[in-house]
Amino acid sequence: QVQLVESGGGLVQPGGSLRLSCAASGSFFSRNTMGWDRQAPGKERERVGRITSEGTTDYADSVKGRFTISRDNAKNTVYLQMDSLKPEDTAVYYCKARGPVYAGGQGTQVTVSS
Repeated sequence: QVQLVESGGGLVQPGGSLRLSCAASGSFFSRNTMGWDRQAPGKERERVGRITSEGTTDYADSVKGRFTISRDNAKNTVYLQMDSLKPEDTAVYYCKARGPVYAGGQGTQVTVSS
């Protein structure tokens, strides 16, 4: 059974940084594309970015240059480093397995506020 567990969310001031982690269970991880989505209150879910099994990344225009996705296959973990955070980054952030195995985590709240 595939499980994704996010951690690292919290409250941060504008301009600050936060790193989210997503620990995955199962042997699928190293061969899988992994990604992050987010959903702000009253808004549709938005794709933040993804990282392929080869380590290629791509990002939404709204976070490009501020957010970085990385992975550690030895730890079955994918990370989302968020820098220069803005109030509009406030959302629940979800870890996603994007193929060939598909799955989603429960989410972790990120609040950017002074």
